[in-house]
Amino acid sequence: MSDQDTNTPEAAHGPKVESHDQPVPEKYAAFMRTGWGDRDLDLPPHPVVPYAAARRARLAELFPGERLVVPSGGFKVRANDTDYRFRSDSAHTHLTGNQTSDAVLVIEGGESTLYARPRSSRETDEFFRDRQYGELWVGRRPSLGEISASLGITTRHIDELPAVLGDNAKTRVLRGVDARVDREVARDEARDTDFARVLSELRLVKDEWELAELQNACDITTLGFEDSIAEWDRVLEFGERWIEGTFFRRARALGNDIGYDSIVGGGRHATTLHWIDNSGPIVPGELMLLDMGAEASSLYTADVTRTLPINGSFSGLQRELYSVVLEAQQAGIDAVKPGVHFRAPHHAAMNVLAHALGDLGLLPCSVEEALDEDNKVYTRWTLHSTSHMLGLDVHDCGAASPESSVDGPLAEGMVLTVEPGLYFQPDDLLVPEELRGIGIRIEDDVVVTANGCRNLSEALPRDPDAIEEWMGRLRG
Repeated sequence: MSDQDTNTPEAAHGPKVESHDQPVPEKYAAFMRTGWGDRDLDLPPHPVVPYAAARRARLAELFPGERLVVPSGGFKVRANDTDYRFRSDSAHTHLTGNQTSDAVLVIEGGESTLYARPRSSRETDEFFRDRQYGELWVGRRPSLGEISASLGITTRHIDELPAVLGDNAKTRVLRGVDARVDREVARDEARDTDFARVLSELRLVKDEWELAELQNACDITTLGFEDSIAEWDRVLEFGERWIEGTFFRRARALGNDIGYDSIVGGGRHATTLHWIDNSGPIVPGELMLLDMGAEASSLYTADVTRTLPINGSFSGLQRELYSVVLEAQQAGIDAVKPGVHFRAPHHAAMNVLAHALGDLGLLPCSVEEALDEDNKVYTRWTLHSTSHMLGLDVHDCGAASPESSVDGPLAEGMVLTVEPGLYFQPDDLLVPEELRGIGIRIEDDVVVTANGCRNLSEALPRDPDAIEEWMGRLRG
């Protein structure tokens, strides 16, 4: 890492400024460096400290005699000179609890050190001129001592990292997070890919602290759904965007953010799996599909879907189709238990949906033929898998080996979604006209327990009668 690549841009380039910033005369700069008091940030010990320490110890045991490097990442440009709000890398946060930008965790010889970029110095222009790191622009970053005391980890200045990474020690790096670190350490594709795999697999089974955070995310999500229904007059006036904004407000008020872009699909938009434009109307008589999840302050996220009747009551056809998806989801939830294959919930749910599609006369073959892995024509109307892992990422543990995740057995402490759906596209000529434009998905977040599973999002009703009562009560 060359000097110009360190996290102190003033050292080589001066503070990060833009062309429209006013020039700074030396007299003004000198005056700004004087006359400031000092204060400590209120950073209590992070509750994740003992859990994170245990995770780092386990990781070190897996790679004895090696240096392990896990960055938090840096800012990403949204447009021109504006950045997205920073969100730290999930593996880094899992191992440290740290959520500050430009930090790098190094584990070596069983010892962990967090190299971090601390608060702006009052002895330079950074604190009042730098748009990316300056205290007067973006707020005060914690000091090294404050980070160390809060996270229970030895913390050093990021400027010291190049010297540490500059030798020829056997090193593994989580790639693609911090370009400066990637450039500093020679790439070993096989070793680094294997390291990313292990970091993902460490997160497959959640500890008690993680489960509590996921429950918190689900609870915030429940409140966000309730907020959206309670503002029904505004929803009818402004459409999908109002629900998106209402849910985001709750996620930001009680958590960190939304865990992913909210999907608010009214009418035919519900048949688009990742409809995030959220630009359409909400029309009475149709269904709306809400796939939304709050991200807790710890960065653990929920992922919940409900399909609701816009006028508060299901029509006969809507109720019939909804009940089919609910039966499929319940079959999937009932299949979740330790030792079964990860895809057992999917197969259970698809068995229900395929038979229902057969009963509707839509399949071009028998149900048994359609369910064959070499056929699967029913998937035209179900489209996606029923489950994915959930945790710090909405699709968690993405680098884990198939054998330990999607092609392996479920284990106690794993958290996954169960989310079957039926989707009849508006232009699908193979279905009756009255089905076209209807999309239904029901999704809950479940944790595998010793004897089955527990639904973390059960506070949101799924039964059609309960949904109608819930919507009627919230809308007043």
